[in-house]
Amino acid sequence: MPRSPSRPPLLRAGGAASSLDNVIHQRVRLGIAAALAAEEPLAFTDLKRLLDLTDGNLSAHLRKLEEAGYVSCDKSFRRRRPLTRYRLTLEGRRALEEYLCHMESLIGAARAPRGDQPNAGTRN
Repeated sequence: MPRSPSRPPLLRAGGAASSLDNVIHQRVRLGIAAALAAEEPLAFTDLKRLLDLTDGNLSAHLRKLEEAGYVSCDKSFRRRRPLTRYRLTLEGRRALEEYLCHMESLIGAARAPRGDQPNAGTRN
């Protein structure tokens, strides 16, 4: 069914915001995914410091990402101390990329000039 040209630009731009991946969309989990996309693996302590989170809060969000298959966890020991490192899985990278593309689309639609306003697209 063709979309009506009278639909709001945000709806024409790839769907409503409600279609965003809620696992990634949550602020802390987005921060975790972005950090892991930029540099991996990252140790639990590095993520905790980088995102300024408590152990419990970070653990809960990492668990959600693990349950969704977006991150993997590797537990080992270094100098007799536990070391837990995280990586984005291929599925996690795809989910983050899809999320970012969707957000770019929504942002572009929000910034697009509207034809029904005078001086559309200009700043005052």
